[in-house]
Amino acid sequence: MRSRVVILATLISGLGAWELLHAQKPFKEYAGFEYTDFAVPPDANVPHEWTRARLKYTQYAGGFGRRGFGGGNRWTMDYPRSDRHLLPGIARLSRIDARSVEQVVELDNTDDVYNWPSMYGVEVGYWSLNDEEAQQLREYLNRGGFLMVDDFHGNTEWEIFEEGIKKVFPDRDIIELPDANPIFHTLYDLDHRIQVPGAGAWQSGVTYEQGNNGGKDPHWRGILDDKGRVVVAICHNMDLGDAWEHADDAWYPAEMTGLAYRIAINYFVYDFTH
Repeated sequence: MRSRVVILATLISGLGAWELLHAQKPFKEYAGFEYTDFAVPPDANVPHEWTRARLKYTQYAGGFGRRGFGGGNRWTMDYPRSDRHLLPGIARLSRIDARSVEQVVELDNTDDVYNWPSMYGVEVGYWSLNDEEAQQLREYLNRGGFLMVDDFHGNTEWEIFEEGIKKVFPDRDIIELPDANPIFHTLYDLDHRIQVPGAGAWQSGVTYEQGNNGGKDPHWRGILDDKGRVVVAICHNMDLGDAWEHADDAWYPAEMTGLAYRIAINYFVYDFTH
């Protein structure tokens, strides 16, 4: 464990240089799907060595007629409450000097996305990537970026996500990550992973969503680069964002929140060290 910490500290010291390669866009808030006036931490604009980006994407137009539901800015689900619970937790539970707020980024053909080495996409069963956005996301990942996606459920949302990610990597397979993969053994050994439920599912007495449409079984999937590094970490049929969001709610199970924090820390430490 000591050697891991030394390696991590050495690598994190270089993150500032990675982020300063291009002019950074300033921190900006957006109206969320659930929250519109969540408090901004007083140190929001204080420089830190690491910032986690949140992906702002375009949704299918016309209310998602092909799926029969939609609406709202789904990329803002749980935002910003889950971000602002998770990020101080990462700083407290690891030696990562993490900024206390998220950075919203877009695949907008500017260089801004390359400033942020780790990116999180939520509800990606709703995204719609055009060819230019897919090309930039591929370039971001090929340059060493890392994408974690979360909170999408069932077969239909999987198909929508897969349609988009196949534009990014048409020649790379999506695999089930084996228990021995290093991503599960960076700071924590995640040998006993369980389905992390959304708040609504938990309050309904189950841990899954869309149970009649392939949503019951959790999947820890990924896409690897040519060296075997996970560049896209895929949390399907689970909702880590809700576990972070409700970390301070007594009714949400602490063991689920704890697992969600450990998964996030492992994934981002993996990004630093592989």
